[in-house]
Amino acid sequence: MASKRSRTSPQERVCIVGAGPAGLSAARAFKRLGVPYAQYERHSDVGGIWDVDNPGTPMYESAHFISSRRTSGFFDFPMPDTFPDYPSNRQILRYTRDFTAAYGLREAIRFNTAVEAVERAGDMWAVTLGDGSRQHYRAVVCATGVTWAPRTPEHPGAFAGQIWHSSSYRSPLEFRGKRVLIVGLGNSGADIACDAAANADAAFVSIRRGYHLIPKHVFGVPSDEFGARGPQLPLRLERPLFGALLRLLQGDLTRYGLPKPDHRLFESHPLLNSQLIHHLQHGDVAIRPDVASLDGSRVRFIDGGSEEIDLILYATGYDWAIPYAERYFDWRDGRPDLYLTAFNRDHHNLFGLGYIEINSSAYTVFDHISNLLAQYLHDQDHAPARAARFDRMIVGDHPRLSGGIRFLDSARHRSYVDARTYRRYLATVRKRIGWSDLTPGMFDRQRLAATTQGASA
Repeated sequence: MASKRSRTSPQERVCIVGAGPAGLSAARAFKRLGVPYAQYERHSDVGGIWDVDNPGTPMYESAHFISSRRTSGFFDFPMPDTFPDYPSNRQILRYTRDFTAAYGLREAIRFNTAVEAVERAGDMWAVTLGDGSRQHYRAVVCATGVTWAPRTPEHPGAFAGQIWHSSSYRSPLEFRGKRVLIVGLGNSGADIACDAAANADAAFVSIRRGYHLIPKHVFGVPSDEFGARGPQLPLRLERPLFGALLRLLQGDLTRYGLPKPDHRLFESHPLLNSQLIHHLQHGDVAIRPDVASLDGSRVRFIDGGSEEIDLILYATGYDWAIPYAERYFDWRDGRPDLYLTAFNRDHHNLFGLGYIEINSSAYTVFDHISNLLAQYLHDQDHAPARAARFDRMIVGDHPRLSGGIRFLDSARHRSYVDARTYRRYLATVRKRIGWSDLTPGMFDRQRLAATTQGASA
């Protein structure tokens, strides 16, 4: 049984890597329970991808939250009522910085400080910083996000025009005077296709399969809020009812060139967009099948058709990466195998926060995980027997978190989590271990803002 240890030494702190939403969630949870920590951020301010000045961010000018204001945001820190249903990237950045200020989290962050390497050092973790210095911590929380390593497919042939990944796209004005092909139709691809439809000389979207397109509003209510307000029906009832509603609202989308989906509703990541259908209806953008080859200024498709194109923009997603600690994670299909999406099964006190694919908004999910993480680290000192019980669960518990949904057979969806199932299972774990749930008022803003912690030198 572990003994209680003093937390006066910098070597006994926890290290948080990253000051985006996930890292800030962890910091607030640690601060509440008095878990000492140091936090490092390679950029000059908080916000992660939502700061367009952060080098490498995939953020573009027209980007908005795809979950609505009322169902999103940090726990017990609602977005302002003055925000629209779907806040812009600038509003989300402001909200994230307001959260940081409200709980006094900025003081513990060392900005402009990259983490170059995390290595096992006996019972500790050695963290090498960008300036070459080395610090030791009892635990490390990797919270650097999943949209920093663009994935670009290769197609046979040579292309005479420009090739971009969506991560480098910023403004709709970049499409002026160009014939643009967007490859991929995730949420970013759909947004960017609408920008191209309104600004390019011609706009096309190449897709490999059909998707269920969900409008952002249903009867004037944000779609996720509409779903949350209604009764929690079993999947066998919810799927046909919501599917019938979509057909009533949208009609047959194949008449606009969209392929019929080869999977059932809810079996892929939600594609929320209301503008794309408008642009398809007006001929501002056209659907094309998968790319077969590149031939000078022409792109050829698998159906034998082709288009003259000036710019190909790949909206084909990102590879997940934790480059500073890659070898300490068990990677499967490009995803780290983590208990409850956060706890490393093989390496004690190494965590990944934010490495999750889920069919809901993310911020409150981060808070639920951070709550468990903070109580676990706190118990290592104050209730070691309880922490040891959770140690055994990390190694031996393998819950199915899909909620009975047969997600698409793809690398992205093989690790997908159903939000309702996930939250229920987190509640089961809390009850089994004896930990508390999040409750309104538990994060006392005045007390936490007054509690100062300096990052280690």
